[in-house]
Amino acid sequence: MEIVDQRSVVLSEKPPPLLWQRIDLKWIIIGLSVVVVAYLGLVPLGFLIWQSFFTPQTAAKAAQFTLGNFGTAYTSVETLRLFLTSLKFALGTSIFAFVTGTTLAWMNERTNTPFKNLFFALSIIPLIIPGILFTVAWILLASPKIGLLNLALQGWFQTDYVFFNVYSIWGMVWVEGLHYSPMAFLIMTAAFRSMDPSLEESALMSGASVFRVAWHVTLKLAWPAIFATLLILFVRAIESFEVPALIGLPVGIHVFTSSIYQAIHQYPSNVGLASAYAVTLLLITTVAVYFQSRLSGKGSKYSTMTGKGFRPRPMDLGKWRYLTAGMFMLYFTMIVALPFLVLLWSSFQKFYSVPSLGALKVLTLDAYRFVLGYPTLVESVRNSVVLALASATVIMLLTSVICWIVVKTKIPGRWLLDNLASLPMVFPGLVLGLAVMVFYLNADIGIYGTLWIMLLAYVTRFMPYGLRYCTTSMMQIHKELEESASMSGASWATTFRRIILPLLKPGLLAGWIYIVIVSIRELSTSILLYSPGTEVVSIVVWELWENGQYVELSALGVMFIVALFALVLFAQWLGRRFGVKEM
Repeated sequence: MEIVDQRSVVLSEKPPPLLWQRIDLKWIIIGLSVVVVAYLGLVPLGFLIWQSFFTPQTAAKAAQFTLGNFGTAYTSVETLRLFLTSLKFALGTSIFAFVTGTTLAWMNERTNTPFKNLFFALSIIPLIIPGILFTVAWILLASPKIGLLNLALQGWFQTDYVFFNVYSIWGMVWVEGLHYSPMAFLIMTAAFRSMDPSLEESALMSGASVFRVAWHVTLKLAWPAIFATLLILFVRAIESFEVPALIGLPVGIHVFTSSIYQAIHQYPSNVGLASAYAVTLLLITTVAVYFQSRLSGKGSKYSTMTGKGFRPRPMDLGKWRYLTAGMFMLYFTMIVALPFLVLLWSSFQKFYSVPSLGALKVLTLDAYRFVLGYPTLVESVRNSVVLALASATVIMLLTSVICWIVVKTKIPGRWLLDNLASLPMVFPGLVLGLAVMVFYLNADIGIYGTLWIMLLAYVTRFMPYGLRYCTTSMMQIHKELEESASMSGASWATTFRRIILPLLKPGLLAGWIYIVIVSIRELSTSILLYSPGTEVVSIVVWELWENGQYVELSALGVMFIVALFALVLFAQWLGRRFGVKEM
C-alpha cells in the first residue's frame, strides 16, 4: 500500500519548467524596446560629439585628437557671422510664418469670412509639397533673371528694375516662411477653436472694435499657444536645409546646415568641423525644445475651456469680410497655385522659358519621357516606398510598447525612457544624418551604403512623432481591461495583442499614415546617407537640380506632388473607414 501511495505521489508531481518557460515574454519585449530606444537616441549623439574632437583622416595621415574644430567653430569671426545669419534667418522665418498663419487662423475661426470651410480644407495641400520642390518653384518665380514675377512686372512697367530677389536673406525668409505658415495656421486654429469666446463677446458688447478685441483679448489668452508655435517654427527654420542650400549657397549666404553640408563635401572631407557645427546647432534646438516643454506645463493660468458648453459666435467684419476672403485667396495663390503652375509650365518646355504665345506653340512631353526613362527612377520610387512603409511600421510597433511602459506601468525610471524616445526631436535632420554616418563609418557592421542605414535614420528621426500619436490613444484605455484579461488567465502577450493593439488602432493608423507621408518627402537626413542604388525620390530631385535639368526636375516634381496628393486622399479615406479622427 505504501508503495502504491509513493508511486501516486511521484506520478502526481509535475516536472520543473524549463528555463525558456520561466522567462516572461513581457520583460523580454520591454528590455528589447529599452535597448533599441537607447541605441537609437544615444549612440549617434555620442559618436557625433566624439568625432568633433578629431582632425580629418586622409590617405597620408591618420585622424588626431584636437580642439581645433571647436576653435574654428566658436572663436572665428566667420563663425560669428554664420551664427548671426542663422539666427536672422530662423527668427525672420518663424515670425513671418507665425504672423501669416495666425492672422489667417483668426480670420478663419473668429470672423464671418466667406468660404471658411473651403479655406480650412485647402490648408492641408501646402503640407504635401516637399520643401525642395517648393523652393525650386519660388526660384523660378522670383529669380532676378528668370523669375516669372520679375519678368511680368518688368514688362508691365517697362523697366529693368528687379522687384523680387529670392537670392537674398529676405528671399530665404520669404520662401521658408511661406512654406511653414500652414503649420502655424493649423496650430493656432486649434488654439482659437478650443478657446471660450465669452470674454471676446463681452469686450465687443462693451464697444471695443474687432481688431482691438483680437489684440487685447484673443492673442493674450492664446499666449501659451503663440509661444509654443514660435518655438516650433524657430526649430524647424534653424534645421532647414533645402532653402539655405538652393538659395543661400549660390550667393554665399551660409547658415549652420549649409556649412555642415559643405564641410562634408569638401576635399578632404572635414567630418570633425561638420560635427562641431552640428553640436552647436544641436544645442540651439535643445534649448528651444526645452523651453517649449517647460511652457506646456505652465499654461493653466491661460485656461478658458470649462465644463460649460459654448457655441462661438463669429465676429461680424461687415464689408471687411470680402477683404479677408481676398487675403485667403491671395495666400493660397502664392503657396499652392503659383508654385504648382510654374512647375507644370516648366515641365512642358524643351528648355525653360517664360510663358508666351511662342512658347505655347512648342509645348512638349519630352521632360516626362526623360523622367519616366531615368535610370534610377524606378529604383528610387521603390526605395522611397520601402523606407516609408518599413519605418512607419517599426516606429508604431516600437512606440506602442514604449507608451504602454510609460503610461500603464509603474516601472522606476520610465520617465527616462520617455525622454530617450523623445530625444531625436532635437536632432535637425541633417545633424541626425551626420551622426548616423559618423557612427557607421567607425562601427563597420556592413550596413553603410545600404538601405538599412537610411531605415535606422528614418526610425530615429520620426520616432517622437509615433510616440505622440500612441500616447494620445494609450491614455484613453482604462487599466480595468488589462486587469480583466489577466484575471481570465490571459498572458501579457495575448492581452497586448488582443486588447491593447486593437484599441490603439486609430492612433496607430494615424501615426503610421503621417510617418509614411513625411518619410517619402524626407531629404535632409537622406542627403548624407544615400549611395548609388539607395537613392530616394527626393535625392533624384536634388540631383536633377544640381545637374541644371530644370524642366526634367519640374516634370518629376509635378508627378511627385500629384502622387503625394493622391496618397493623402487615400489616407483620409482610410482614416474615415477605421474611425481615425486625427490625421
